[in-house]
Amino acid sequence: MSKPIKAVVKLQVRGGQATPAPPTGTALGPHGIKLQEFCIKFNDATRDQQGEVIPVEVTIYEDRTFDFVLKISPVSALIKKELKLAKGSSTPNKTKVGKLTKAQVSAIAEKKLPDLNAFELEAAMKVVEGTARSMGVEITE
Repeated sequence: MSKPIKAVVKLQVRGGQATPAPPTGTALGPHGIKLQEFCIKFNDATRDQQGEVIPVEVTIYEDRTFDFVLKISPVSALIKKELKLAKGSSTPNKTKVGKLTKAQVSAIAEKKLPDLNAFELEAAMKVVEGTARSMGVEITE
């Protein structure tokens, strides 16, 4: 028998750096879970992804216990990591900040595919290319 669910909270936290302070504390605190326990479990699970932005879906049950599911970093974060960028372009149509090859786009799409609403690699690549364009990153052959 499954426990009754009280809430599902979606957060984006840096890997290995969750603390009970805001924003983590303000999102989870009102639901009455043990913040320190969440932070310890999350930091242990994301130790190898230190500093990366990691989406996490926390399911909070009526008895104040919780489970969480880690997702894959956002496409924009994966592109910035691949090109070693601090941020995307503020004017993507005019100012280009980098170039991605089709192979790099394919690698990012393969990594992100389980979290995307695409079933084929080609569709996932289109999602990645669209994100890259909106960041001011050109796609080359």
